[in-house]
Amino acid sequence: MSHTSDGDLVGAILRGERPQKYLWVEDIDQKKVPTVCRQCEDAPCVAVCPTGAMYQRDDTINICNLQQCIGCWMCALACPFGAIGRNEYEGKVVKCDRACLNEEGIPACVRACPTGALVFQTVEEFEAERRKEAVASLLK
Repeated sequence: MSHTSDGDLVGAILRGERPQKYLWVEDIDQKKVPTVCRQCEDAPCVAVCPTGAMYQRDDTINICNLQQCIGCWMCALACPFGAIGRNEYEGKVVKCDRACLNEEGIPACVRACPTGALVFQTVEEFEAERRKEAVASLLK
């Protein structure tokens, strides 16, 4: 909902806005697995885009300029995470652009995730957490 005009479900429906999915959650072996853009540093989606619609901003966020997108889907084919989808209404690219960060820098999807399947961490934070878990399991 954070990508609608005012970020409100009821308001979006009343205005006739149809919210678009920006991430997908798959059910694999009874576990919820989110498919989200990892904002790759050396992004394959950016590298294969023939029009330059898919590009990396100075802050290393990979986004798509929909005015330049021709809907060829090269970016979706190149994405190793399956994190690029089709806009249901225009037939163009949909992917996380991190446009919905709050004051603390946490994306709306992470804040709203009811199961805790989505987390927002740097690689360094993730690595530190995994090391702590590994040490804790050795001490049991």
